Amino acid sequence: MIRILLTTTSFQDCPGDHHTLLENIGAEIVRERGPLSEARMLELSGSFDAFLCGDDEVSQKVIDKSLPRLKIISKYGIGVDKINVTYASKKGIPVSFCPGVNHTTVAEHVFMLLLALSKNLIKQANATSNGLWKRMTGFEITGKKIGIIGLGRIGREVATRAKAFGMNCIGYDIYWPEEFADQNNISRAKDISGLLGLSDIVTLHTNLTEDTRYMISKASIDEMKNGAILINCGRGELTHEADIASALNSGKLGGYATDVLEQEPPSEDHPLLGAKNCIITPHVASRTYESVERQAKMATQNLLNLLKGEEAIAQVNDVPPPVALI
Repeated sequence: MIRILLTTTSFQDCPGDHHTLLENIGAEIVRERGPLSEARMLELSGSFDAFLCGDDEVSQKVIDKSLPRLKIISKYGIGVDKINVTYASKKGIPVSFCPGVNHTTVAEHVFMLLLALSKNLIKQANATSNGLWKRMTGFEITGKKIGIIGLGRIGREVATRAKAFGMNCIGYDIYWPEEFADQNNISRAKDISGLLGLSDIVTLHTNLTEDTRYMISKASIDEMKNGAILINCGRGELTHEADIASALNSGKLGGYATDVLEQEPPSEDHPLLGAKNCIITPHVASRTYESVERQAKMATQNLLNLLKGEEAIAQVNDVPPPVALI
């Protein structure tokens, strides 16, 4: 019997037709609570025909340990930076993913975080719950300049919502969406430094590559406006978290809201946990009932197609590694 390792908790925890679709494959499904470390993946590898995975570490070592039985890697979600796609391709293992399924819900999450920071929501709500009546002064986002780094699907959804709020959009992307930018009055920054210096709010929507790793660190924070807000619903590794914490505590950054961390969950002594004006959500920006079902059904259909020897809806093996912002 075909054995499938299912690790994504969103898939497992949310109801929907994706469960029936997976069960109808007629395979043995082994469920683990990911994201799994390389060490745990190595413990499990070797007895599965397919991975239906989230952000688990599928390294070269894991792939080698999984051979010759492993035939398919179906990624739930968009980012494949935790999978060694190049090595999987070399070994003839197709890797599928799920583009275009979560841009709406992630963009909504961005604005939830932004509004929570700008209106001091968390502090005031928590104080009230504790019997206090702590009134603080926030600020409007209307008229503010929002810098969007990466104008792919999610970045464009953020821009659309920013326009509805009456914000002024500045964008940076090597692959500039000319028509969309013109229609939505998005100013094009000549480089990231220029965007950082002009923006009251900066939001990150880029691929994680060696070029973008730690793109927001002390040097780039120094280029930002004093008191600017930073939002990260991309990858934790896009920011240097100790530098972010230092900038928050010094007042250089007015706030940081993130859905992603370099280490998830964080250690007890993580510098951001005690930082000023910092909101962290547990990697749930794409975790809505609607988005989970879209992603889970696509990931399962990709797996089913590949098992039948058919093309997946979306594969990354034949796509060059990202070298720019999306």
